[in-house]
Amino acid sequence: MIMRTRFFAGMATLLLLVGCTTDGGSTSPLGSDQKSISGSGREEGGKQVIDVQGEAGQAPELGAPVGAPPSSLITEDIFVGNGVEAQPDSQLTVHYTLMAWSTGEVVESSWSGGAPATFGLNQVIQGWQEGIPGMREGGRRLLVIPPQLGYGAAGGGPIAPNETLIFVVDLIKVG
Repeated sequence: MIMRTRFFAGMATLLLLVGCTTDGGSTSPLGSDQKSISGSGREEGGKQVIDVQGEAGQAPELGAPVGAPPSSLITEDIFVGNGVEAQPDSQLTVHYTLMAWSTGEVVESSWSGGAPATFGLNQVIQGWQEGIPGMREGGRRLLVIPPQLGYGAAGGGPIAPNETLIFVVDLIKVG
């Protein structure tokens, strides 16, 4: 019963991700190095905003966010893929982890359900539409998405109104 509840909770978050938009050959990840990133796009006011660690092909580990949430989209490659490049109209298969900035808690992770998600990039929130193009199969990317590019004042499901979203996305397949 617990597994079924987790599955349905995961599907609810995926449906929110796919259903909310503001404008109406699988390749495995590269390498096995761990990477903790600070600076270069993830610092605001001289403070690191999030720490991401973990091996390619395994669920990432996220540290709690530090400081005030950023006011604009932050994207940073953690692992750079070498496969097909995502385009704005691509169909994607991804693993992702979603953390809420305000609580520092993981809201959802496709890794815990065991199955990646598949959807059209033009069907998801604006933060993904702006932050994923150019990413390559096999890569892992951090997206820190301000509310206006996410679920906004309405929120949705487990996402609070005006929440800043932290996604770590592993791009498995571009179709």
